[in-house]
Parts: sequence; structure tokens; C-alpha cells
Amino acid sequence: MAQNIYDNPDFFSGYSQLPRQVHGLDGAPEWPAVRAMLPALTGKRVADLGCGFGWASRWMRTQGAVSVLGLDLSHNMIARAKADSSDPAIEYRIADLEMLELPEAAFELVYSALTFHYVEDFRRLTRMIHKTLVSGGDLVFTAEHPIFMAAAHPHWIADEDGRKTWPVNGYSVEGERRTDWFAKGVLKYHRTLGTTLNTLIDADFKVRRVEEFAPTREQIEQAPELAEELERPMMLLVSARKTETR
Repeated sequence: MAQNIYDNPDFFSGYSQLPRQVHGLDGAPEWPAVRAMLPALTGKRVADLGCGFGWASRWMRTQGAVSVLGLDLSHNMIARAKADSSDPAIEYRIADLEMLELPEAAFELVYSALTFHYVEDFRRLTRMIHKTLVSGGDLVFTAEHPIFMAAAHPHWIADEDGRKTWPVNGYSVEGERRTDWFAKGVLKYHRTLGTTLNTLIDADFKVRRVEEFAPTREQIEQAPELAEELERPMMLLVSARKTETR
């Protein structure tokens, strides 16, 4: 079973103060890039893996999705998502992605935001997602970039010009990584960029687009702290498609 850090009171309290949780999708600087990767949603059945407070699930309904299944391991997250929505076309359920099984050909889109880096068996998950998508269905997800995870964050050092740099530790050594972020010992799983993309390819996905998110000049002007993200990519954005059968 995956680590349920989001039900840790200290973690959840700190996490709930993040701009992306206070302001929703408008507080997520990567959202415009993610939105551009999404297919047209009219009439689509969507699974939102790691739905959190349900911001994306609710937005997808406004874009014409006929139904959304929001899944999250955290009781806190699901309780908040249910409290913030009375839409009968959105179903929120507690689920562990490490063991999740969904019906075959049940969705046109599987979406996930900043969740897959908590999953140990990414190979099993991608094959399950492939099975639950219809032919021609899409997988769009974001995850912590492996370079960011392999860096010694949150600690940085200054170079000769006083610029911040983040040393990368054991990038090619895949597996468990622990960090202190709102709580001690938050467990994540490091995979190289190559492993992530090749796992999708091996599961018979066609990788359509890959973005290593960096904030725009306008975003940095509005939130100067985002300038740090120009030093190394923080997020990986991927769009892949289940090849249509003929």
C-alpha cells in the first residue's frame, strides 16, 4: 500500500496552504501548459487519478465531460472534494493506485496531476490505464521531474556568481527517495525520464507530447519566487494515446 502522507495532520495543514490548493487551477502555474495537452472533453468519460480536492474533476465537467471518477488515497482529500461538489456526474472514491483496477474500455481520458511519483509500480499502473482506456483514448499526466527529485532539494548551494544551484544526486539510481516537505520522511519513487517514457511505450502507448515545465516571463513577473524553476525543471508533463485498433 502506498504511503498516505496526505492524511498526516501536519502535512495536510501545510499542503492546504499552497496557492494551487487555495486558488485551484488558477494557482497552478503549469495549468495552461497542461490544459493545452488535453483533448476535447465533450462527451468524454474521465478518470482523475489522485484527484485531491477535485479542482480538475470539476473543471472537466464544465468542459463537457459526461462523467468524472475522482480517485485518491487520502480520506482528507476525498472528504474535501465531496464537500466542494454536489454534481451527480462526479464520483469521488478512496483508492490506492498501487492496487487499482478499473473496468476495460471504460474511459476516454485518464488524467493525473502530481501523483505518479508516489507510485512504486509504475509499469503495472500504466498497463492498467491502457486497459481501461478505449481505443484512441488519452493519458495526460504531470509528475515531479526526475531531475528535481534527484536534486538535493530543498538545499541549494551558490556558485561563484552567487546563483543558486541544486546538486543532482544519483540520477541513474532509481527507487525510493525520501524528503522532508511539510512532514518528515515523505516517500516518493525516482525514475529517470527515459524509464518513464519507455514504460509508456512498452505498455503500447504512443507518446504525443512531453514538456519540462518552466514558468513564463509573465508568470515570474507576477510571482518572482517562480524564477527558481528556471534553474532546473520541477515538473514533467506528458500526453500519450492508446493506439486505435483497426
